[in-house]
Amino acid sequence: MYDDLSKTNGNETTEGMSGNSIYRINYRTQGTYAQAHPGSGYGVYGNQYQTGTVNAAESVKKKKMSPFGKICFGAVIGLVFGIFAGVGIFAVSKGAGYLGLDNSSRISTTARSSYSEAKGNQAKMAIEQVNSVQSEPVTATATTVVTDVTKVVDEVMPSIVSITNKGSYSYYFYTVPSESSGSGIIIGSNDEELLIVTNYHVVVNNDSLAVAFADGSEAEALVKGSDAARDLAVIAVRLDDIDDSTINNIKIAKMGDSEALKVGEPAIAIGNALGYGQSVTTGVISALNRQMDMENTSGTFIQTDAAINPGNSGGALLNISGEVVGINSNKIGGSTVEGMGYAIPISAAKPIIEELMLKTTRTLVDEDERGYLGITGATVTQQEIMVYGYPEGVYVANVNDGSAADQAGLQRGDYITAFDGESVTSMEGLQRLLMYYSVGDEIEVEVMRPTESGYTQLTLSITLADKSVLGRTN
Repeated sequence: MYDDLSKTNGNETTEGMSGNSIYRINYRTQGTYAQAHPGSGYGVYGNQYQTGTVNAAESVKKKKMSPFGKICFGAVIGLVFGIFAGVGIFAVSKGAGYLGLDNSSRISTTARSSYSEAKGNQAKMAIEQVNSVQSEPVTATATTVVTDVTKVVDEVMPSIVSITNKGSYSYYFYTVPSESSGSGIIIGSNDEELLIVTNYHVVVNNDSLAVAFADGSEAEALVKGSDAARDLAVIAVRLDDIDDSTINNIKIAKMGDSEALKVGEPAIAIGNALGYGQSVTTGVISALNRQMDMENTSGTFIQTDAAINPGNSGGALLNISGEVVGINSNKIGGSTVEGMGYAIPISAAKPIIEELMLKTTRTLVDEDERGYLGITGATVTQQEIMVYGYPEGVYVANVNDGSAADQAGLQRGDYITAFDGESVTSMEGLQRLLMYYSVGDEIEVEVMRPTESGYTQLTLSITLADKSVLGRTN
């Protein structure tokens, strides 16, 4: 140890010195410990040996050994080194014996046997673990990390459309035009129409609807059927209004199974975010069967952290295979939360969509030709439903004498819940539906009528009349 210190500074040890003298000479050539380490608290220790080191060095210069002395000194040093070496080898050998190693550091027979047995057990356990994993089905959702969804997007994008709703609203004595954006999913066609599913709130209160396809072309659309309570609607575009090149490029979306979803698997959302055109966001399925209750809409929904912004409503929530597992709705999450988007599960929406697809597509009827019920009504709010237990729909506050409603047996105090098979949740929604029906059209109206024991459900057949009966009251 001391020789190494002397070589650090290039100094040679002086023959004939004891270990302590060499130590002191080398210590002196390196400087005191206090000088090398200021503030270490060892100044006294360094000063003591500093003085001794100087004296030893001077004594070496004054007194020289005889040749015989040098020989004896070397022999003593060699003997001491040999004793220490033998003790070290003996200690290593004994330690190796206790550890099952011989002097060649090889595994002894006993140790080798124990080691082999341990490795065999480890290998057996590893094989059993692999077999147990292989016995369970491994799905893509458990092993796939979403980093590139370009192939999925390329495949699905032609089946997604942008929807522009042009309408109007009354502001005091003025009619103010309005415009809103949403998305839709191409789900099928018939002999005359291309059918698209979207959210009800995307198409409600429209004067006209325009659909933009993935290639940028546009066409007019009409509402085929809607379900306000479930926030679903099917709109139709006449095939004659679509260019042949667009028809060749568009695709019908593949429907998936939302019941098979697992929390944590990849999720892809495509929609007309903010009305700028189609865009893509990715994330995971954050939760399933989220119960949400909002104004005129309630149910269980899929939660995802894929961004769903205004304009995404009605667009597709996809799994990693490019199948539609949900219909996005910005109405549910809104802008008050971050990283929490919601979608209507496609498995729950399928039966409703299939029913709406069979509806007769209706066009707006000129005001002079429209049919009327002849009632005064009010929207039943969610608060009234929860507090008082009223049915969801339109409360009939008055029935005009001799009107279509009066002749069909509709009474004051009834609640209209459906009109021609479509759910009714507000008076404004009922008025919008009537804009597509003419005088003389016969429709069915579902009613909840109060009784002493609760409510009785009735279905009334009503033939719509003109507006001349609106001024008569009973």
